[in-house]
Amino acid sequence: MAAETGGREVVLASGSPRRRELLTLLGVPFRVQVSGEEEDSAETNPHTLAAELAGVKGRSVAALNPDALVIAADTVVAVDGVLLAKPADAAENAAFLRQLSGRTHQVFTGVSVFAGGREQAGVARTDVTFRVLAEAEIDFYAQSGEGLDKAGGYGVQGLGQALVSRIDGEFSNVVGFPMSLVIALLRGHGVPVWGALAQEAAPA
Repeated sequence: MAAETGGREVVLASGSPRRRELLTLLGVPFRVQVSGEEEDSAETNPHTLAAELAGVKGRSVAALNPDALVIAADTVVAVDGVLLAKPADAAENAAFLRQLSGRTHQVFTGVSVFAGGREQAGVARTDVTFRVLAEAEIDFYAQSGEGLDKAGGYGVQGLGQALVSRIDGEFSNVVGFPMSLVIALLRGHGVPVWGALAQEAAPA
């Protein structure tokens, strides 16, 4: 059965379980179709890169689903302007954590929503400060494997929250799906966020 909202099927162009969970919380029925586009780009500005990658993924899936509303997102982590992608292995993950230890870095998530040939997009930024990490803590977290599939090499919603001393901005952006921006973009396309849930909760 097609997942429909406002007369359009909603497609999430991401395989991230965290994005699936957060979109589900908004009461938006959807299906997942992962973009096959590579995340390679020569862009070095993290804000621009997040927007570019979200747009590329979204356009790829929208081209295959012209009648659907497509949501795409991409998260980029940078410290002092240096991009930290997904670590290739535990050793690189540990190297990332050493760079982040005791410092403030930036998390940018680009979000693009496509419907009816029209795109609405934005980028959210959150500043995250790590406490000073002991080498044993770095090794333990790197060996846990939690950070291997995440930009920056950590997951703030899991064990990685113990690495963080301060967050300035939207927590859900660090998870990879800035809720306030997603809600604004969906409503801009006429999607009634929480609409279905509100109807179910209304007294008869």
